[in-house]
Amino acid sequence: METKRILKYTFLMIAAVCFLSCEKDIGYKEPSKKDGTKPQEVSNVQVKGLAGKVQLTYTLPDDKNLLYVKAIYKLPSGIDAEFKSSYYKDTIVVEGFADTLEHEVKLYSVSRSEVASDPVVVKVKALEAPFKKVFGTISITNAFGGYNLTALNPSRDNISIIVMRPNVFKEFEVDNTKSIFTRTDSILSKIRGLDTTNQEYAIYVKDKWGNRSDTLYHTIKPIFETELPASNFKTFVLPGDAPQVTNGAALHYMWDGRLGWPYTSFTHQINGGPDPHMVTFDTGVLAKLSRVWIRPYPEGSRWYYLSTMKRFEIYGSSNPSLNGALDDSWVLLGRYEVKKPSGLPYGTDNAEDQATAAAGFNWEVDLAAPKVRYIRIRCLENFAGGTAQSVNEIKVYGSY
Repeated sequence: METKRILKYTFLMIAAVCFLSCEKDIGYKEPSKKDGTKPQEVSNVQVKGLAGKVQLTYTLPDDKNLLYVKAIYKLPSGIDAEFKSSYYKDTIVVEGFADTLEHEVKLYSVSRSEVASDPVVVKVKALEAPFKKVFGTISITNAFGGYNLTALNPSRDNISIIVMRPNVFKEFEVDNTKSIFTRTDSILSKIRGLDTTNQEYAIYVKDKWGNRSDTLYHTIKPIFETELPASNFKTFVLPGDAPQVTNGAALHYMWDGRLGWPYTSFTHQINGGPDPHMVTFDTGVLAKLSRVWIRPYPEGSRWYYLSTMKRFEIYGSSNPSLNGALDDSWVLLGRYEVKKPSGLPYGTDNAEDQATAAAGFNWEVDLAAPKVRYIRIRCLENFAGGTAQSVNEIKVYGSY
């Protein structure tokens, strides 16, 4: 009985010790009493202007109660902005400047009791803000059924390119479907589906601080797009063009509107050689091209990513050299690469891969390209690793 009583008390003592050990705070303790003493100020402040911001480097005071340094200044909106930097660092960056004028920043040392030192007043000048740089690079060009907007944002800041259109009251209002919110360095926005009449737009750039640029007013007139009639297309075989396979394929099957074998253009890998395979055809009209739609040929009824072109080029000409040379009589309309949606290895397609290929791929033509009549397709690599090309159907779009 006595033994049981001893064991019982022993367990209770162990439990009490464990409880007290868990309750013990081994971390940092706030002072039990607030210390109202002001800390010393920072010194030897060095100023470095950056794009839309300023870097301040300083010497920290020798004060064991120092917790952090803070910078306070006014934004263009009139609101006080505040940035903090711990006592482990001797640098603080203040952001949100909209201009390159002189501004006043106040630096404070702050103690562990949240008591601030007297301010150290610093005069600073930022470099040109990123949102202004972006605004200065905006370019808008008329495109087929819409427009292309490009801009550069080399510092990759978070910016908004706000696009506005007149409402029924002739007042400009924001169009969020056309506005751009990004931090990419090379900005490209392609707007399509617009009427081919003159349309007014107002555009400005804004940053995350609410700073905004001037407003750019621009009139765009989308280019009319139509499908070039395939009834005018004709084969135009030139020296150097790759031969078709001999068991049914033919170049003119590219535009006959029929799917599957043998209604496809399919060049012969061995007879065509290891170099890039080319085929050429005449559209029958001189036109400014907008895009070329290509539906690949499905081998075995559904395996699209075999002889399908993976990397290829499209050239155009109004009057090609008859010697077959890819010379100055041809202009490069675009370089393209087919991306397999699933990323699955060769010979393995999933439902998304098949649906994407069955819908065909639209390849946009360089807007700066001149009008052309003849088209040449040059396959650099197919999914099988060769250079032969297979095209089940092709459509050409543009205006003439």
